[in-house]
Amino acid sequence: MALTDRSWSPYVAGVLIGLLQIPAFLLIETALGTSSSYVTMAAHIASLANAPLAGYEYLSKHMWGAKNLWQLAMVVGIVAGAFASSWLSRTRRAGMSPVWQRATGISTFSRRAPMAFIGGFVMVFGARIADGCTTGHGISGIAQLAAGSMVAVGAMFMGAIAVAMLMKRV
Repeated sequence: MALTDRSWSPYVAGVLIGLLQIPAFLLIETALGTSSSYVTMAAHIASLANAPLAGYEYLSKHMWGAKNLWQLAMVVGIVAGAFASSWLSRTRRAGMSPVWQRATGISTFSRRAPMAFIGGFVMVFGARIADGCTTGHGISGIAQLAAGSMVAVGAMFMGAIAVAMLMKRV
């Protein structure tokens, strides 16, 4: 396996991601996850606009702390890693994925962007209701044998399968 390969073994990648739990717990005393990063960004944007956060306990508790900064760094790292991977494997392309175009029949960015935004919003909203995202529940929660995470991941898979079947019919 090399950094220039088109794809990595899911087993090797899974082990590497799982091993990230160790420094996360040792260094910042928290599990991996990304969904709180959106709340942290929203709270910081609100504070830049001088919006009072004192009355909003949910936002004000996400303003500071290693957990919140770690999650922001993780989101930036995911994006940077995706670009680096596509560059190293020479699989970068401009425009939309051919798989997306075949699945939806949508070939213009102006039609795809609203769908992607709404889908992303629904996913983050669901992650906040579930008190964690796929990373938090799927990697960290299951590694800790948390029953709630097992239920959440099962629900995520059922939802993903249902949407995939629905999109295939459309």
